[in-house]
Amino acid sequence: MSQTILRSNLKLYIISSIVYISGFTLGFAQLGSTKDLQVFRELSVIAILKINFLNILKNNILMIIYELLGAMTFGSSTLINLFLNGYVLAIYIKISYYYIHDYPNIILLVLPHGIFEIPAIIIAGAAGFKIPYEIIRYLTGKKEQILTKEDIKEYLTLALI
Repeated sequence: MSQTILRSNLKLYIISSIVYISGFTLGFAQLGSTKDLQVFRELSVIAILKINFLNILKNNILMIIYELLGAMTFGSSTLINLFLNGYVLAIYIKISYYYIHDYPNIILLVLPHGIFEIPAIIIAGAAGFKIPYEIIRYLTGKKEQILTKEDIKEYLTLALI
């Protein structure tokens, strides 16, 4: 990714990160009782039983669609998707801790996925916020054109990443 794309979209990465971390924080703080954890564990077992290549592919395609819809929904689908991804990760970590009681081991199990997937989710979120952000800049008089060729190129680059 070029330095220009990275630098020009820094605000979008920060916004995406804040939304994701907010979901994670709420998810982690919300579950407290043993009953809550047991209910979510049962739901997790059902979700794990449904893991196969086609469901993973379907989930990834839906993720891309939600991020691309961010442009059409003025960022609301992106906001919800980022928040829920952080929220669900926190719940799974908390459920894992409830049964394993070993945060370092849980972190080691999550880390390989998090190194690539969480930044990819943040970048996808930036892509989903790109078009609404440029429209807001235009409406507030900070730019003369709604979308430039460069804006579209950056959006497509972020979406493809």
